[in-house]
Amino acid sequence: MKRIGLILFIVVLIGMGGMALTRAEKTAEHAKVVATYDLKEKLDGNDATATMVEVTLGPGQAGTPHRHPGPTFVYVIEGTYELGIDDQPTKIYKSGESFQEPSGCVHRVSRNPAASGNTRLIAFILHPRDAKDILTPVEH
Repeated sequence: MKRIGLILFIVVLIGMGGMALTRAEKTAEHAKVVATYDLKEKLDGNDATATMVEVTLGPGQAGTPHRHPGPTFVYVIEGTYELGIDDQPTKIYKSGESFQEPSGCVHRVSRNPAASGNTRLIAFILHPRDAKDILTPVEH
């Protein structure tokens, strides 16, 4: 009897862990820095850097609200991407399209709205060379 109870307890724990993992996967994005370049040009009078990041979102996945310390230029390589900046209505971008995010804006919606297939983006972020982070989470 104790053995059956223990087995049921383990099965419930594994199920709960699987549900938590599934929930985490739906709200996670994968970002990989592809390149970083120190620029000769200045950004608001400061030494500047350009960082290139590849972002991948699985079906239904979303990033957390955030902002960048400088302007960002994004190209959608694959799939469909939903973007919401500040209090503006969200927009959908498809493979082959691009957009720009103003410096410091709140990037409140960042998601792959599709039920299947990945979304892949290349983002170019211009930022002060001494910026500690190129992405700062924002409470939403």
